[in-house]
Amino acid sequence: MAEENAIKLFGFEIKRANKNKGEKLRSVVPPANDDGAGYVTANASYYGQYVDIDGNNAKDNYSLIMKYRGVATHPEVDAAIEDIVNEAIVVDDEADVVSLALDDIEATDQIKESIKEEFKNILSMLNFNELGHDIFKRWYTDGRLYHHLVLPDGNEKGGIQEIRFIDALKMRKVREVKKEKDPKTNTDIVKEVKEYYIFQEKPGVSALNNAVKFHLDSISYVTSGLLDEKRAKVVSHLHKAIKPINQLRMMEDSLVIYRLARAPERRIFYVDVGNLPKGKAEEYMKSIMTKFRNKLVYDANTGELKDDRKHMSMLEDFWLPRREGGRGTEVSALPGGENLGQIDDIVYFQKRVYRALNVPINRLEQEAQFSLGRSTEISRDEVKFQKFIDRLRNKFSSLFMDILKKQLILKKVITEADWETWKEDITVEYARDNYFSELKESELLKERIQTLDMIQPHVGEYFTKDWVMKNVLKLSEEDTKELDKEVDDENQDEVDKAEKGGPAKEVDKDSDEA
Repeated sequence: MAEENAIKLFGFEIKRANKNKGEKLRSVVPPANDDGAGYVTANASYYGQYVDIDGNNAKDNYSLIMKYRGVATHPEVDAAIEDIVNEAIVVDDEADVVSLALDDIEATDQIKESIKEEFKNILSMLNFNELGHDIFKRWYTDGRLYHHLVLPDGNEKGGIQEIRFIDALKMRKVREVKKEKDPKTNTDIVKEVKEYYIFQEKPGVSALNNAVKFHLDSISYVTSGLLDEKRAKVVSHLHKAIKPINQLRMMEDSLVIYRLARAPERRIFYVDVGNLPKGKAEEYMKSIMTKFRNKLVYDANTGELKDDRKHMSMLEDFWLPRREGGRGTEVSALPGGENLGQIDDIVYFQKRVYRALNVPINRLEQEAQFSLGRSTEISRDEVKFQKFIDRLRNKFSSLFMDILKKQLILKKVITEADWETWKEDITVEYARDNYFSELKESELLKERIQTLDMIQPHVGEYFTKDWVMKNVLKLSEEDTKELDKEVDDENQDEVDKAEKGGPAKEVDKDSDEA
């Protein structure tokens, strides 16, 4: 518990008109919680207002993030994350990693140039061209991303001067709800809702000594958009992979133990003890065991083999006494485990991990080559994966949009009303993997040309040229008109060359129509 007055708000706040408009609305239900902010209730006491900073919500978030980071260190998960991040953040020498599209907003060219210039400044402060891969990976792994927007002291018009990354373990968003009794219904009515961020350099230590409250505007906060089953906490995209990865770890560990225990052959010694009494027989058995026991032991720290009889071998031989009248002393071999090369169960759980992370299963097979073949090689999983990447990019774009909004308003480039009008038309565009795009377009065009060859004999009889252009080649009316014009111009050029005595190509009308 920490006294509210002991924690002062830090950072800047954008002054807004009609700031308290929402406080006049009466309801027993707090605002929708889609960002994972923990609700706390301010309680009055003799010493003032108290807020539970070290509540269960903070502890749960801390444990979740640490669990996600532990899962991300597993080789299969790390490989899947790298595939996702590499697809989302593409470094291209010919194009920017991210850019801004402003064609749909109704603004002057000067304002558009100012917006693009501020966007470039934001990318520069984030050092996104170099650190974009790491920033996206942190956001994907933790499920949330915090940045502190630093302004010059006493000069908010100068705009944001620095953007500093904040560890998700040290920061969280809080909604403080103040309620009052409704005299008519005697129910608790939400009177006021305050939102702010709490920063703790050492989470878990006394909050009164190390907690700092930040204004909403001074922090950039981006979540994964995923919530737990109670819709109370933000979870990472790795959340659904926790169970499969734990199962995979247990299967791998059990496989190692099984192979160590069953791989070698063990011996069975049947020792003839004759008519010796029990005590003498046991002593004789121990002497024989000591004499023939495996004396070589492996030191894992040094990598050396040592001759030491004091160590008990994990793979002990069996020693069985045999009385007089038996077959005498005998040594036989117990075969080792069979089918040790089968790892179907391991592969099954590896596929489950990749399926949980929405990564195509064929990417698990590292020996598989990426070939430029037929369209069937562009599997449905790859198409689904590309759509998943687009959704991740769209959600991650909130980082740029939030910072850009605050920067433009602080520098008086636009007003908040302008932003609310234009925000749906401002688009963040990412560089694409040209290799995959070219492959997909090439395969689609190849299939359409093959279909065109099959339907060509029936053009003019059952199908029209316009129908073929629209339904087979998937061309728009503008593309059709432009192609017709270009074909006519080329034919006219050939005719002009022929009239001048130059070489002319034969014009095939049928192919022209196709």
